[in-house]
Amino acid sequence: MKIHKNDTVLVISGNFKGKTGKVLKVYPQENRVIIEGVNIRKRHSKPTQSNPQGGIVEKEAPINVSNVLLVDPKSGEATRVGKKIIIDDKTGKKKSVRYSKVSGEMLS
Repeated sequence: MKIHKNDTVLVISGNFKGKTGKVLKVYPQENRVIIEGVNIRKRHSKPTQSNPQGGIVEKEAPINVSNVLLVDPKSGEATRVGKKIIIDDKTGKKKSVRYSKVSGEMLS
């Protein structure tokens, strides 16, 4: 999966098209991500000891990873993500890194 936690992404499809947010959690087996402030759902909760009032809680629900694009940190526009194998200077070992297809810049 080319989207990782703490990436900034743009929603390109669905009810939240055009919104950007930070990835909070990634579910690689289900190809889904949770994005901050996107796909908010309301859940009713019973009163508990930790939440004695109970009530309606709003939380983010996962959306499919195919509906998001990574935002390029250099240009600020949506970009596709590629993978390269490079040789690490310090250890001399091969390492797989992500890069932006728009600017060619390496991503963390």
